[in-house]
Formats: sequence, structure tokens, C-alpha cells
Amino acid sequence: MSGGGNEKPIMLPCCYDGLSARLVARAGFDATFMTGFGVSGACVRTEHNIEVQSIECVNGYPDAQLVSYAEMASAASSVAEGLSSAALELGQEPIPCIADGDTGYGNALNVKRTVFGYARAGMGGIMIEDQVSPKRCGHVAGKSVVPFDEAVKRVQAACDARDEYEGQFGKGTGPLVLARTDALVTDGFEHAIARCLAFREVGCDMTFLEAPESVEQMQEYCDRVPGPKLANMLEYGTTPVLKPEELKKMGYTMAAYPLTLLSASIKAMQQSLELIKNGEPTDDIILPFSETKDAVGFTNYGEQEGRYST
Repeated sequence: MSGGGNEKPIMLPCCYDGLSARLVARAGFDATFMTGFGVSGACVRTEHNIEVQSIECVNGYPDAQLVSYAEMASAASSVAEGLSSAALELGQEPIPCIADGDTGYGNALNVKRTVFGYARAGMGGIMIEDQVSPKRCGHVAGKSVVPFDEAVKRVQAACDARDEYEGQFGKGTGPLVLARTDALVTDGFEHAIARCLAFREVGCDMTFLEAPESVEQMQEYCDRVPGPKLANMLEYGTTPVLKPEELKKMGYTMAAYPLTLLSASIKAMQQSLELIKNGEPTDDIILPFSETKDAVGFTNYGEQEGRYST
């Protein structure tokens, strides 16, 4: 993954479905992140039975691990397809995506299966965290984490799966392993730093200290933990939202914007619904139909259709 220049970290607007992934790629970003919060709130679920496959909307679930591994893997596949379709239109390779793997959906062996599944779905990386299952959004109350040794083994299992995947499919094919700790809130800053250091010792590619509460904590984390690091820029969350240049100067490698696209879309839909309810025009707050068609791929579809017409 390449950054947008040396003065900024790699910026990751977070997607949650094929359309949001397409928009990130078409906007010119170098990478993206599939947010579990967004998938939980807005994804679709694929259900199979002997006779029929149906697509059913998930009813606005909160990020409290109410969505299963299978649903997350399905969302990852949709994101990968969206990135691929955008890349074909742009004439470039698909940008990479790191996907939220939550707690790995079970024990260490489940973690390994999750890593393999996300890699097969087209994800370039996976985030594994140390919360107790069912986990929840890192910026809400009620979090708890597994014991230190269990957390380290969970990350080690993810790293082993990455290496085993590369053993099967070739060097460089294994997904990046991003190891996250939520222990700052539950066990204090020093304990959280110790977890990040242990995660690095067992082979994770990048660490993520969730929900630091001050610029000072952010800087000390960067100073004390070696290797690449992720900053989580959640508007109205616990962590100070800083400019990309400040994050890079601190020592952050990537900056994720987890809910910006989802929150903006919710606000736009609420405004549109209010106008519709009041019988007022929506023309000023929506895209022209031609731009909407282009965003979802109709322009490219028409070109391809013409190529194969008889």
C-alpha cells in the first residue's frame, strides 16, 4: 500500500458495501477499510436453501457482533467486487482493502479460518481485536477484553494463518494482519501498550491502539510501539481528530475514517425523507440521474454491452 505522499499517512475512508467501495476508489484513494460498524448497520445478508438464494437486508444492527462471520465474508466479497469494477473503469489495479475481522468469530482456529476466508474474498488485510465476544464498537460503553495471553494467541493464530496462506498461494499473497487492542479503557494505558508490543513480537504487521483519549497518549503510543500503526479518526468519538499531516508527524502509518461515509449517507437520507414527507422537491440535494447511473456502473456497462452486441 502506498501513501498519498510522504507528508500524510495512508488515508482509509471506510466502506461497507460494493457501492461505497466503488466511490472510495473512484475518488482516488490508495486504499480502503471495510468497517464492521458499517456492514452491521447497512449490509445485505445472503441466505441459501435447497431451492432458492435470497438477498435480505440487515435491519440496522448496532456494531455489537450481531453479524456473523459468513455475513462479514459475504460483505468482503461485495467490497472486493466493487473495487474490481471501479479499477476496470479506471484502467488500474484494484486498491487494497483491510477488513474488520472482529474477534475472529471463535477460538484461535476460528481466527485462522477467518483470515483464510477474507483473503479468498479478496481482502488485502484483516483486523483482529482482543475484545470478549460478542464485541462492540470501540467508542461505546460496556467493552471488555480477553486475558493477555489469550489475546496474544489470537493474534499469533492470525499471523500463522497469513503465513500458511502465503505457503499455499505464494509470497506476498497473505493478508496484512492488523492487531487491535481495546485494553486502554478496561486495563489502562500501560497494559494496552504491553499488548501492542506483544502483538508485534508474535508477528503482526501493524498495531492499532483503540480509543486513546488525548494527543499525549497518541504520541506516546507511537513513540513506544515499533512498526506501522493505525489511527482511528472517528468524528465525535473518544480520540482527538487530527489533520493527516499531524498524524504522520506523530508516527502513524494509516488513518481510518470509520463512519464518515455511513454517517454522511444517513444524514442525506434523513434530509431527503423529510423533504419527501413534506411534499417538497429534492432536486437540490441529490445527484442528476446521469451521475447516479455513472456511480453505480451504467456508463461502463453500456460501453461493454456495445462491444459484444451482434
